[in-house]
Amino acid sequence: MAREYPLERTRNIGIIAHIDAGKTTVTERVLFYTGVSHKIGEVHEGDTVMDWMEQERERGITITAAATTCFWCRSYLSDPEGAKTENEHRINIIDTPGHIDFTVEVKRSLRVLDGAVVVFDGVAGVEPQSETNWHYADDYKVPRVCFINKLDRMGASFEKSFRSILERLTPNAVLVQIPIGIESSFEGVVDLLRMKAIRFEGDQGNTIVVSEVSDNLKSAAEGCRRSLVEKIVEHDDAAMSDYFEGKEVSEERLRGILRKATLENKLVPVLCGSALKNKGVQLALDAVIDYLPSPLDLPPVKGFDPKTNAELERRADDGEPFSALAFKIATDPFVGSLTYFRVYAGVLKKGTYIFNSSKNSQERVGRILRMHANHREELDEIQTGNIGAIVGLKNTSTGDTLCDPEHPIILEKIIFPEPVISVRIEPKTKADQEKMSLALRRLSEEDPTFRMGADQETGEMIISGMGELHLEIIVDRMKREFKVEANVGRPQVAYKETILKTAESEGKYIRQSGGRGQYGHVRIRVEPRERGSGFEFIDEIKGGIIPQEYIPAVEKGVKEAIDKGIVAGYPVVDVAVALYDGSFHEVDSSEFAFKIAGSMAFQEAVRMAHPVLLEPIMRVQVITPQQFLGDATGDLSSKRGRIESMDDRPPDVKVINVKVPLSEMFGYATTLRSLTEGRASFTMEFDHYEEVPQSIAQLIIEGKKR
Repeated sequence: MAREYPLERTRNIGIIAHIDAGKTTVTERVLFYTGVSHKIGEVHEGDTVMDWMEQERERGITITAAATTCFWCRSYLSDPEGAKTENEHRINIIDTPGHIDFTVEVKRSLRVLDGAVVVFDGVAGVEPQSETNWHYADDYKVPRVCFINKLDRMGASFEKSFRSILERLTPNAVLVQIPIGIESSFEGVVDLLRMKAIRFEGDQGNTIVVSEVSDNLKSAAEGCRRSLVEKIVEHDDAAMSDYFEGKEVSEERLRGILRKATLENKLVPVLCGSALKNKGVQLALDAVIDYLPSPLDLPPVKGFDPKTNAELERRADDGEPFSALAFKIATDPFVGSLTYFRVYAGVLKKGTYIFNSSKNSQERVGRILRMHANHREELDEIQTGNIGAIVGLKNTSTGDTLCDPEHPIILEKIIFPEPVISVRIEPKTKADQEKMSLALRRLSEEDPTFRMGADQETGEMIISGMGELHLEIIVDRMKREFKVEANVGRPQVAYKETILKTAESEGKYIRQSGGRGQYGHVRIRVEPRERGSGFEFIDEIKGGIIPQEYIPAVEKGVKEAIDKGIVAGYPVVDVAVALYDGSFHEVDSSEFAFKIAGSMAFQEAVRMAHPVLLEPIMRVQVITPQQFLGDATGDLSSKRGRIESMDDRPPDVKVINVKVPLSEMFGYATTLRSLTEGRASFTMEFDHYEEVPQSIAQLIIEGKKR
C-alpha cells in the first residue's frame, strides 16, 4: 500500500506546559483550524475533545495524554491556493497533562515524540512544571518551539515571559514574532522574518489579515529582526559572511538555517498569541511544519539485539524491519485494552504476529486503530513515523519494544520516577473485594508510577503514587469505571533508608537436623552510594571460595532484605554491596542457605553502617496576594520549609519558591485557602530525598513500631 503522506511531511509533536498555561485550549484551536472538530471546545465549558475523561472535564485539567491526528497546510503567503494538497502535512499530536502528579504522561510522551510545542502563560512566564518538562525534553533531545500564550490577560508581559525563558530554560531562545499590543489591546503579531503584521479576524480568528508593520512598531520590530538574523546566521558560515558584507540574506535561506539549528537544539524559536481569543495558533502550526523535525530529520533509532547484546540501528523507512515502542496502556470502555505505540521503522499489518522483545513473547495484532482522543478509526496497516493503538495485546506494558519476530531489537526503555506517597485501601463490601484487585491491577498496568502491594505485617492493601491528587483520581476511576467502592486511609509518606558509612559483616546459616543439613557462609561489605544512584551488587569472589552457582542466591537474599528495610521497614536505597569472602560445604550448601546467609549479613552490616531515614522533599511554589505574604511564609517555615526565592508578579502578587518535606504538606490546600481567604494557589512536585532530622526520625520509627 502506498504511503498516504510522505515521511518528510509527517510531524509527531507534543504540547507541554505547566498546569493552566493553556495547553488544552491551544490543542482545541489546532483541531478546529485543521478541520478535525467543527466546534471549538472550551475547558471552562467542559466540552473539550482532548480532555474526554469525566474527571478531566469536571476538574478542568488534563490527566491522561490524548493522541490525535490532523492535517495542515502553511496558513498564508508561502502557499498559493493551488499548491494546497502538495503541501499538506500530517501532524500527530499528543496533548499532555501539566499537573505534576501526572508527570509520567509527559515523560513517556516525550520519549516517542520528535518535537514539542512548549506553552507558557504570558503573565507567569516560566513556572516549576515548565522547567521539569523542559528538562525531560532535554533528556530525550527533543527539538522545541515556544508559544507565549494568554497575552490578552491582565498583567501579561511578553518581555518578562521571554526573559524568564532565557534565564531559566535556555539562552538559545530567539524571537520570531512580537505582539501587536498587550492585555486588552492585544491584536495580533509581527512576523519578524517576513516583517509583516498579522491579525486574526472573524468570530473564530479564521480570517488572517496581512499588512505592513505600523510606524509605531517599526523601529522595535526592526531591532528584534536584526537580533534574530544575527543569531540565525551564526549557525551558517556562508550566510554569516554574506550578512557581514552587507548582502541581503533571503527569508527562505534564513528559515532553512533556523530549521537546521532548531533540529540540532541550538536555537528555540519563540512565538506568541492568545489561544482563547483565537490569535496566533495558525502561525504556531506553521512553525511546527517549518521548524520541527519529520522522522527523516532524526538520527536512526538505536537499540540492541536481545540475543547478542550487539548495538543495532533502525532507519525511518517502510522497508526496514518493523520496530516500535509501546508508550502507553489504556483501558477503553468500548474495545478493552489499548496499547499506544510509535512506529520507528517498517510497516505493521493487522492479522500478523509481532514479537515483544522486552518480554520475549509473541503477540497477535488483531485491530490497529488511529486515535482521535477517545474516538477511533480502523486501519489495515500503519507505517513508519506514525502513532497508533493495538487492541487486546495480552503481555505488553509501557516501555516494551514491539518488533518483527525475524529481526528482534530492544529499544531504550522509559525510566519512571518512584512513587512518593501511599494510602491504605480496603473494599467496602465482600462483593467489592475481587473486583478491587482486578481494577487496581488494570490501573497499575496503565500507569507505571502507580503501584499496589500488601503490608507484610497486616495484610492490608497499599497503593502508592506521585501525589494526593494522583491517588484521588485512581480511587475515583476505580469507582466510576470498575464500579468498586473502597475506604481509603490517610496518606503516608514513602520514606526510604540508606547508610552513611562503610561496614563489613559475616552471615552464617548452618542447620543440622539429621540427614542433609544447610550451610551458607558469606562475608560482605556495604558502602554508601551517591543519592539517587540505586543499588549495586559487586561480586569480588576469587578462586571459587564460593561456587559461582550460589552467588545469584546471595544477591537475591540481599535484595529481599533491602525491600524489607532495617531501621523502620522502609526500602534501603543508594547502597553498594560487595561479596568478598565466605565458605561452602560440599554436601550441605544450597542456594537457599546462601540466600539466608546473604540476607543476615546485609542486615547486620547495615546496622553497623550508620543507617538513616530519608524523606521526599518537594519543590513548592505558592502564589499569593501581597497582603497574605507574611502568613504564608510563616506557615511554610513552621513546616520545615526552606524559602529559596520570592518573586513579584503584576499587579500585586508574590511568588514564593520553597522546599518542604512531603510529610508536612498533607492537607496544605485547605490550610492555604483559610490563610488567604481562598485567594492563593500552589503547585508541588518531587525534588529529591534528604536525611530526616534525628528527633523526627525517632518519632517515625516509634510510630511504625506501634
